[in-house]
Amino acid sequence: MIRTTGAAPTGRSHPSRRRGALLASCAALTLALASACAAATPTGGGGASSTPSGFKQAAQSDGALTVWVDSDRLSAAKLYQKENPSVKMDIVTYDGDANGSNYLQTKVQLFNRTGKGWPDVVFSSQNNEASWAVQAGFTAPLNQGLISASTLSGFATGANNPCTVNGTVYCLRNDLSQTVLWYNKPLMDKWGYTVPTTWEQFQALGDKVATEHPGYLVGDAGDTFAPEIYLWAGKCGANQITGPKAVTVNTGSANCTKMAGLLDDLIKKGSMSVSGVFSTDFDKNKGSKVLLMPGPAWYGGAVFQSTLKTPAKQIAAAPMPQWSGDTQPTVGNVGGGTWLLSAHSAHLKAATAFMTWVTTSDDYQGKLAPGYPASTSAASTWLAAQKAGGYYANDITAPLQAAANQVWSDWGYGQFSQEAIWAATVKPGLTSGKSIVSMLPAWQTAITHYAQADGYKVSQ
Repeated sequence: MIRTTGAAPTGRSHPSRRRGALLASCAALTLALASACAAATPTGGGGASSTPSGFKQAAQSDGALTVWVDSDRLSAAKLYQKENPSVKMDIVTYDGDANGSNYLQTKVQLFNRTGKGWPDVVFSSQNNEASWAVQAGFTAPLNQGLISASTLSGFATGANNPCTVNGTVYCLRNDLSQTVLWYNKPLMDKWGYTVPTTWEQFQALGDKVATEHPGYLVGDAGDTFAPEIYLWAGKCGANQITGPKAVTVNTGSANCTKMAGLLDDLIKKGSMSVSGVFSTDFDKNKGSKVLLMPGPAWYGGAVFQSTLKTPAKQIAAAPMPQWSGDTQPTVGNVGGGTWLLSAHSAHLKAATAFMTWVTTSDDYQGKLAPGYPASTSAASTWLAAQKAGGYYANDITAPLQAAANQVWSDWGYGQFSQEAIWAATVKPGLTSGKSIVSMLPAWQTAITHYAQADGYKVSQ
């Protein structure tokens, strides 16, 4: 059975969710209330028993497995039902917490108060659900006997960091949004340019493009997720989650000011846009002028192929630039999604089987999923499909595979939204002509205030 609950499904997950991320600041729905409700509420149906998995297991039954998905993951649940007709399923579509709606958190608070209603498995388009769901008692500890060690070891390095609290894994990553350097290969070849491997080379090329081919771009800093592309990749210590409710914020570090200065220089020269890749202005006036574009894995399909309709055999991928002398390559991350297993589930065997399949199966992740799979084996199948599709001007396999294991781990996944903070604090000044360097102190203050409002202890 398939039904819909809550807000209408949102369609394409990454772009639409990220465009609306400035709404995510409503995360101040109190964690304290969620924790109190969880503490006062039984963990499931009658006859609960302790298990080696580290939580009280609800009495198990052979009833229908309830799975909540967004519209993009509906095809996954339906395919699983088709391949496993003996499994009784109740498939529910909801907004996937897109745009920071907090629908899941609000419903879990209600279920905790009433002692019933929890779904067995939930997909969320957000990577930070564990930041509240663990304290609310909603998520089951997966690496304590529920999901096999072999399955967990098959994810890309750091893929499940957003799901891990004090060494315990509470969700599984659906897809990755690691950043790479996208570029127009025919134009680079025509103009005799070399793809930059360092940020210094990237900046020098941006300056050269501004002089030799005015109007052409080497990047865009106008989206709310710009810090996740540039500052995260550049090891800016603005968002280091050091504990379940602790964060270190230092936007004045050398890595932050260095990357901000690079962006300011290219914006001033005109080879770095501040429009935003999903804006009407960018699509109409700048979409055909992209020479280089640092961005996440999904830019290839969602931005170039779909939104900008860039013709085939133009767009290629290369590794993200690194600072000269840096021996540990790092990249940023923009998006992804997670699957959560309810600690209240009365169908643990069916639920864990579904979660394993939906995150690792070639049938879905490798052949049908729109984003780069977090599972390394499924990612290989997915990349082979991209190559066979013939859209790209080079084989994107190597740069995307490498970047999947290079996401900088010191930029964390707090409950507060960095995109909402950037949208409220930096974006307006950027639009009015202020430099990013000059706004770093205000960004620091804003992050501190947002984090403290969500109960974080902030170190600076």
